[in-house]
Amino acid sequence: MKTSTPHPYEPASAHLPSRSRRRSLARCAIWGLTALVMLVLPLCFPGRFATALLSQMGIMIIFALSYNMLLGQTGMLSFGHAIYSGLGAFVAVHVLNRIGAGDFAWPVSLLPLVGGLGGAFFGVVFGYVTTRKSGTTFAMITLGIGEMVYASALMFPDFFGGEGGISTNRVVGHAVLGISYGPARQVYYLIAVWCLLSMIAMYAWTQTPLGRIANAVRDNPERAEFIGYDTQRVRYLVMILSAFFAGIAGGLSVINFEIVTSENVGAVQSGGVLLATFIGGSGVFFGPVIGAVLFVLFALALSSLTHAWLLYLGLFFVLMVMFVPGGIASLIIKQAPLIAARKIDRMVPSYSIALGAGLVVLAALILTVEIVYKLQMDSDNGTGMTLAGFAFDAASFKPWAVAAALWVVGGLCARTAISRVRRAWDAVQTDIAGGGA
Repeated sequence: MKTSTPHPYEPASAHLPSRSRRRSLARCAIWGLTALVMLVLPLCFPGRFATALLSQMGIMIIFALSYNMLLGQTGMLSFGHAIYSGLGAFVAVHVLNRIGAGDFAWPVSLLPLVGGLGGAFFGVVFGYVTTRKSGTTFAMITLGIGEMVYASALMFPDFFGGEGGISTNRVVGHAVLGISYGPARQVYYLIAVWCLLSMIAMYAWTQTPLGRIANAVRDNPERAEFIGYDTQRVRYLVMILSAFFAGIAGGLSVINFEIVTSENVGAVQSGGVLLATFIGGSGVFFGPVIGAVLFVLFALALSSLTHAWLLYLGLFFVLMVMFVPGGIASLIIKQAPLIAARKIDRMVPSYSIALGAGLVVLAALILTVEIVYKLQMDSDNGTGMTLAGFAFDAASFKPWAVAAALWVVGGLCARTAISRVRRAWDAVQTDIAGGGA
């Protein structure tokens, strides 16, 4: 039987798919899967609350990814990023009101583009000042400008609407193909489309020369200047692009909430996007996506269950800073070599024990916090409370005894689980390094 042999001057790998082709196929598959998930999520969770939750997740994903263009890609820690999404939202709400008044025609579907252009305009104005410095100085300047814009909200009521903000109506003009953006599900799909397009655009930006040199400015600005790049100009351009995508998020929030107030440019919004980006992981592109989803879950789902949700969010953030500074995405990335070597199954027992110990500690924390909150903040309504379907008196001895027992058991289990995970991890890494089966 005659077999084909490669040409003596042709590498053997030429008959195999190139690495770049495989990567392109993998990226297409990932983006296709992302689009599919966005399409079917409201079908799997058809409730109004779930639709509102998904809509806010989409907006927050764009906002967090735009912030990560500064923090993760260029190394610029900003404490005032909300001014670009907020001011973009104010521009968009004024335009939408003018559309409703019949002053001019503009499709509501493209209103986020108006917000993006508004955010980019203010990025040009404020970015020229903020990006002249880097590091801690840049962070302090952004904090000052953020407070200045927030304080100006009451000084310029014609633009900011005063204390009550500016309300609007997203249902304007004639419905096209039955789409009026009155139903919440139509709004969600509009947000999903803009979210997907923005994610693709921001990822594509990371592969451009500007995105690459932004990484160089982040890692070693002196060397970037030595090879001829103006680091201030690079930071300025990235700021404008980041403000543009933040403005898109602001424009979508106008359609979703139909109101814009001074809180949209406040420090709470800036702090929220910082928390979301850091929790998810600023070093990986999809990290802010994870952080945005978790932050919205904390802010909406958890806040509807307990008044102490800010405490849980703060504790979660502190634990992430102390033990997982790379964010949740870094934990996922660390598992990639194990999956490639087909050794992840050896970590499953240890991970399961660690998960169980973590759940016990979490139960102890929730019970303790809720009892203390009931006694200190809500005792006027009585000390009786219900938690996880169990009714009890917060002032009695029994719930405190259960909480103490959970702390002891959880602490011992966590200590054992951490040691076991470390031993299993070291063993698997040794096998991978030695090429063992």
